[in-house]
Amino acid sequence: MTDFTLEIKPKSKLLDLNLKETWKYRDLLFLFVRRDFVAVYKQTVLGPLWFFIQPILTSLMQLVIFNNIAKIPVDGMPPMVFYLSGNVMWQYFSSCLSLTSNTFRGNAGIFGKVYFPRIITPLSMVISQLLKFGVQFSLFLAVWFFYFFKGGTEVVLAPTWHILLIPALIIIMAGMGLGAGMLISALTTKYRDFTFLLTFAVQLMMYATPVIYPLSFVEPFYQKFLLLNPMTSIIETFRYSFTGAGSFNWMYLGYSFGFMVVLMIFGTIVFNRVEKTFMDTV
Repeated sequence: MTDFTLEIKPKSKLLDLNLKETWKYRDLLFLFVRRDFVAVYKQTVLGPLWFFIQPILTSLMQLVIFNNIAKIPVDGMPPMVFYLSGNVMWQYFSSCLSLTSNTFRGNAGIFGKVYFPRIITPLSMVISQLLKFGVQFSLFLAVWFFYFFKGGTEVVLAPTWHILLIPALIIIMAGMGLGAGMLISALTTKYRDFTFLLTFAVQLMMYATPVIYPLSFVEPFYQKFLLLNPMTSIIETFRYSFTGAGSFNWMYLGYSFGFMVVLMIFGTIVFNRVEKTFMDTV
């Protein structure tokens, strides 16, 4: 009897991520991660410096427009600390969502030529964006340490024990970006409208998240609607961890975690259904 080293068969379980097979292709996963991380700025003049330039310029623009002109308060924090904290967290989530939502359409050429677990592609995007997040997080820490030792701010920048929750916050953001991205990617194989809708929705969602304003700035009646956005409690918890200002609530953080789990389950089900037949429609 011939011993086969690889057996290809259709999936029967909608929630099957086939992690065992994915682990066998870990070298391919790391190759995709390197490609996604390096290729973005490979032919640019400034190269990896863009990882620092983007959040700095974005935060400076927000400081001028929303803090100096619109006079929106920042809960007593140094403005750059406030805006960088929101931008670093939001950019990781939005990047994961935007990139993974293009999994099927952006990789149709590869998927049609060679077999490998399709889940590797969105996973590689989430991991590569995590590396980018690490670079930008170090920038945030540098600015935070500057104001921490400088002092003289309205809020005393003292980290709380909630800083231990930061890995959990990153996992929740990655899970939401991956789950929503897989769902949208599956839908765009038939309905291209979602591609345009996503770009518009991400921009609007940022204004429904306390990135450029603190939650305390919003009237209590509207706060409960903003808290329905799972990113609200994540960004508020992140700021609270480093400054003690802002808000922290276990219930809303638990809601964000539950929202992530539901997105992952639903996204996985739709992704597994579509990957069998997407080459016929993409």
